[in-house]
Amino acid sequence: MNELQARAHELSDRISDLLCDFDIARDEARIAELEQESAAPGFWDDAARARQVMQELAQRRDRVESWRGLERRARDAAELIDLALEERDEATAEEAARELDAIEAELRKREFELQLSGEYDARNAILAVHAGAGGTDSQDWAEMLLRMYLRWAERRGFEALVLDVTEGEEAGIKSATVEIRGPYAYGYLKGERGVHRLVRLSPFNSAATRQTSFAKVEVMPEVDAVGEIEINPDDLRIDVFRSSGAGGQNVQKNSTAVRITHLPTGIVVTCQNERSQAQNKESALKVLQSRLLELELNRQEEEKARLKGEHVDVSFGSQVRNYVLHPYKLVKDLRTGYETSDTTSVLDGEIDPFIEAYLKAQVGQEVA
Repeated sequence: MNELQARAHELSDRISDLLCDFDIARDEARIAELEQESAAPGFWDDAARARQVMQELAQRRDRVESWRGLERRARDAAELIDLALEERDEATAEEAARELDAIEAELRKREFELQLSGEYDARNAILAVHAGAGGTDSQDWAEMLLRMYLRWAERRGFEALVLDVTEGEEAGIKSATVEIRGPYAYGYLKGERGVHRLVRLSPFNSAATRQTSFAKVEVMPEVDAVGEIEINPDDLRIDVFRSSGAGGQNVQKNSTAVRITHLPTGIVVTCQNERSQAQNKESALKVLQSRLLELELNRQEEEKARLKGEHVDVSFGSQVRNYVLHPYKLVKDLRTGYETSDTTSVLDGEIDPFIEAYLKAQVGQEVA
């Protein structure tokens, strides 16, 4: 039991240190400021600013409550161990030991968040998947990747909103854009950008020959600060068209889909998954702002390698990760060397080991 006491005190000390490292006191002070602002008369007169304040308030509250909750759990466990030691109660000591195991596991996850300290890491993410070389197989592969990221978001409890999908002619998708909302969504996903290469027996070839397919993944931080990215309306060309989709009764009779072209940069974004033209336009502008933010970040030499990496072609030699389903099963990240033969789990959204290996490599830590 004395060992349990020492372990409980060590955990409490680690938590106290991390509360300082994460500057939870600053979060608590900021919460008080935001609560005061949200209670002011006319707060909702500026709806955009109000949404931004409430989103930041919810994120900071969640962060503070989770850390303070962990602090309380460690304190309660220490008190439980003291009680067990005083009464020589083995059953209570075993219960406390199990709670310490749970606290330690949660703490390891929280300590990992220290690696997500970039300026934009805490934000939501805009993720786009584009089919590359490989025809129908690559379009099917792009759809498989989209499903993988949607399943990953679901496993984490994140909200994933599909903003736009362009279907392939025979199967799969040509491209898709998804907004992923959750704490540190961009920080976790930023390492997924790049070309993903699949090797398998083609389901679209009568001879079932081995096929290599490519898809490109883009990840951008969501713009959430008012005025962070200013867009001149004169720089935009906005086109509307009918959303693609199922025929029959479901065929789109009105032009609700929106395509926005940013004339100075040539960036084109589309959105067609919302029910109204206004909603699609709002979503498309959000994606455009994120693309422009990424473009601005790329102009900064220090940020270029960390936030974007090199611009690459969707072809051989430029991939960041290989997924081999035939003649053997292996998923390997070419940047970190991390690999696994459990391809089924990876394609079902179990990509956290790859994400963690990339982030550890970014801060110079040993890759597990």
